[in-house]
Amino acid sequence: MTTYFIRRILLMIPTFLGSTMLIFVILQMAPGGPLEQTIQQLQAGAMQSGESVGSVGDIMGGGSSILPPSALRELKRFYGFDKPIYQRYLSWLGVWPREIKHREVKFLNDATEAQKNVGRGTYMTLKLDGDQVLVYDEEGTISNIWKASIDAEGSEENMILTTIFQTEFSGILTGNLGTSYTYDLPVTEVMAPRFKISVFFGLSGLLLSYLVCIPLGIRKALNHGSTFDFLSSVVIFAAYSIPGYALGGVLLVLFGGGSYWDVLPLGGFRSPSEVWENLTLFGQIKDQLWHAVLPIIAWSIGSFAGLTVLMKNSLLENISQDYIRTAFAKGLQEKRVIWVHAIRNSIIPIASGIGGVIGIVIAGSYLIEKVFNIDGFGKMGFQAILDRDYPITMGFLVIVVVIRLVANILSDITLATVDPRIRFK
Repeated sequence: MTTYFIRRILLMIPTFLGSTMLIFVILQMAPGGPLEQTIQQLQAGAMQSGESVGSVGDIMGGGSSILPPSALRELKRFYGFDKPIYQRYLSWLGVWPREIKHREVKFLNDATEAQKNVGRGTYMTLKLDGDQVLVYDEEGTISNIWKASIDAEGSEENMILTTIFQTEFSGILTGNLGTSYTYDLPVTEVMAPRFKISVFFGLSGLLLSYLVCIPLGIRKALNHGSTFDFLSSVVIFAAYSIPGYALGGVLLVLFGGGSYWDVLPLGGFRSPSEVWENLTLFGQIKDQLWHAVLPIIAWSIGSFAGLTVLMKNSLLENISQDYIRTAFAKGLQEKRVIWVHAIRNSIIPIASGIGGVIGIVIAGSYLIEKVFNIDGFGKMGFQAILDRDYPITMGFLVIVVVIRLVANILSDITLATVDPRIRFK
């Protein structure tokens, strides 16, 4: 079994690379990217001031005065669009050197040598050598820190444009998820507080679902065909047919003080900081629970029916098995047969799916977070797609893919733990 799990862990690597590569390529090739959005903002500003501007295509082709070619090159360099897509992906991984601290240097009128101040009074000497640019430090030796290349797109007939830069290996494999275009902060700093919020609601809803659904499914199975079974099935399937976000909206109308009862808040993770910080510990716990009631109900309603029906049907199937009849024939008490033998085997289907459920609930739910005005992980990921904030989108993807891959292995471990007959090879 150890060999099986080692193989599963190793298979996570190509699965992760395949998933991230596919999404990365789609994002890079999709129209309306961050460069186009920036140009559209410049275009809108110029049109408001009455200036005549061309289309986005004209501006990107250098045919407009609102964005000089040098600024356009800088924008492409900032968003990484000056490199082929495979280099962008490898740089994002951290296995291809990423260029940083760019500075342009022009060689005019057949000049082959130029100096550039790279900061703090330090000058580098650049020399053209055919298609290469050699960088010498102040001691006259070739620099190991600074590199340079010819920018063919920006060069003209009597001017050769070069770019001097440093390189570093910086990507997700080095723990760097990049910097958000929207927040201008490291992606990890943007995601960390929102991830905690989604984990709080997701795990609370998951725990509540299992605590309620397993006992309820057992009672429905033991009272199969009774009035309680019929009425509870009606409630369960009615709840299953309502999407969590829609139920959240209804609950807010009923209990949020809008038209009916004013017993619960209208949303938010907790009270505003000026109120929260003045509360006692007991008051903070009460306030947190007060805000969490409705979102957790909406969060867990989707899995409520599935878990209950799965538990009931699994127990009914085991009760009809020969080993249960044999146990009764040996004179064992009904409680012992049901609770020791039948229920243990009935838990297996639910236990095997726990990894998938964890993967779903931790990733957050954009719609529920939107309804309750919760600034969580799911809402952040969806908004990043709309804003074409590629670093956050890819960071969100990395977290979700890793969670799902680990959750699948957790399902196998759980299944092998609760069912000794399972032997993975």
